[in-house]
Amino acid sequence: SEGLDMSVHSWARNVVQDDLHDAETQGYETVVALRALLSEVVQRSRALRDPRELAHELQFIADNLDDDRDYAFMRP
Repeated sequence: SEGLDMSVHSWARNVVQDDLHDAETQGYETVVALRALLSEVVQRSRALRDPRELAHELQFIADNLDDDRDYAFMRP
């Protein structure tokens, strides 16, 4: 499953890269395009998932934005 997980992340990275290129070609700023993509992903996820589970995942992602932070799950 780890190999599959990595391939789906590679796929997503490539899709976003291509979409951002398309957005730039159409004159959209990268930050605006990323915000719109994030909003659409959240809306579509909300239709398929429990809202509390989705909120928890989004909060986890938000809490882990700082690359220099010492995360609790990494401590011995």
